[in-house]
Amino acid sequence: MTAHIVKSYDQDLAMLDQTVADMGGRCELLLANAVAALERRDPKRAQAAVVSDAEIDELERGLQEQVIRMIARRQPMANDLRHVMTVMKIGGGLERIGDLAKNIAKRGIAIAHETPPKSLLIGLNHMTEHALLQLKDVLDAYASRDAEKALKVWNNDAKIDLLYNSMFREMLTYMMEDPRNIGMCTHFLFGAKNIERIGDHTTNIAEHVHYLVHGVLPEGARPKGDDTSIMVVQPKPKS
Repeated sequence: MTAHIVKSYDQDLAMLDQTVADMGGRCELLLANAVAALERRDPKRAQAAVVSDAEIDELERGLQEQVIRMIARRQPMANDLRHVMTVMKIGGGLERIGDLAKNIAKRGIAIAHETPPKSLLIGLNHMTEHALLQLKDVLDAYASRDAEKALKVWNNDAKIDLLYNSMFREMLTYMMEDPRNIGMCTHFLFGAKNIERIGDHTTNIAEHVHYLVHGVLPEGARPKGDDTSIMVVQPKPKS
């Protein structure tokens, strides 16, 4: 993108990008802390994660105000308008990621006195690692205006879906084997679903980055691997 005659215009655009970077970094930290709180059943860490979401919400409100002021003052056109509108959409996606991470932290508070199976913790870790990598890559793609990197994130979302499918099946098994596991497994199930939804919002951001660079969304249907909505638990045959 070429520099503008009015330097303050470029400064305004750079400020938008800086706010997105700040929000993104906070979302990464919040997600990592929220899942750690859930895994370790740590109420204090979970409460700290819940509080930090309010900071992301405040940044998103500030970003909206920045965008409104810029549209009113600068009347951006062409690439500048695309930039400004993309920032607002990405900001909204990051705010939702913060909300979902906060919900994961709340699950950590709810099961503070439970002892989950180690395999559930391993599965949740794998989902989190992939979700964090996806989020980091899409933020890097936005910062560098790298549409190819954004497209790679877009294509890799199905991996999180597959990991979620695996956890979903495993938790159903635990719940059917022992009804006493239902409460704990339900909280873990919602936590895993929130990570899967974070992957979806990260994919949305990847689409926005691709649009920012090329002016079009990625071609074809979005790759998906979540088949839990069509799963049916077969009842045990009567003896």
